[in-house]
Amino acid sequence: MSMKRQPQISEEKILESSWELLGEEGIEKFSMRRLADRLGIQAPSIYWYFKSKQKLYQRLANQVSKVILEEFRSEGDWKEQLTELAVTQRSVLSRYPCSTQLMMMTLPHEPDIIRFTNRMLLCVESTPLTQEQKLQAVNTLVNYVFYFVLDHYQHERNVSQMLKENKNAQPGEEMVRLLEDMSESEAGLFRRMFENRLFELMGSDESFGFGLKLILLGIEQVIKEQEK
Repeated sequence: MSMKRQPQISEEKILESSWELLGEEGIEKFSMRRLADRLGIQAPSIYWYFKSKQKLYQRLANQVSKVILEEFRSEGDWKEQLTELAVTQRSVLSRYPCSTQLMMMTLPHEPDIIRFTNRMLLCVESTPLTQEQKLQAVNTLVNYVFYFVLDHYQHERNVSQMLKENKNAQPGEEMVRLLEDMSESEAGLFRRMFENRLFELMGSDESFGFGLKLILLGIEQVIKEQEK
C-alpha cells in the first residue's frame, strides 16, 4: 500500500499561492478552501501555519509593506520624501493583486506595517507640524494612494466584466445614451469632459501626480500657517 505523498508546503508557498489566487479570483472569492485546493492539500493544513484567514491577510499586508520599504529611496526634504514614498507605494500596490484591499482590511499588528507607518512619520518629523497634524498628513497621503490604486483596479475589472458579458459592447456606448437623455444644466460639463475623453486620464501617472501635488501644497500651506 503506497502512502500518498503530502505536497511540500511552507509559509512561503502559501503566501505565493495566495497572491496567485487573488490575481485570478479577486478578494471576494478568496477562501482558505480554494487556497488549499490550489496547493493540493486539505484546508486544516493551512490553519497550522495561519490560525485564520485574517491572520493570513495580515501577513500578506505585511509582505507588501516590507517591499515598499525595501524599494523606498529617501533623499531630500520632506516633500521629496513623501513624493517618493507615494510613488513607491503606488508601484508596489499595483503589482500585488488586491493588496490595497488587504492593507485596508488589516490592523497594524505586523512588524513591517509598523515600520512602514514609522517611516512615513519620519518624512514629516522635521516639519513644525503638531504630532496630530503629522499623523493626519501621512494618513491623507496614504489614503489617497490607496484610493487611486483601488479605483483603477476596479475600473479595469468593470470594463473587462462588461466586455465578457457583451462581446460587441463599446465601453462608452451606454454612457452616450444616458447623456443624450440629460439636459445641459444636469450634465453639460460632464458631457463635454466625457466627449473630450478627459475621464480616460483617470488612473494615469499624470492624474496621480496632480493629486499628489494638491496634497503636498496643502501640507505646505499648513506649515506656513504654523510658522506665522
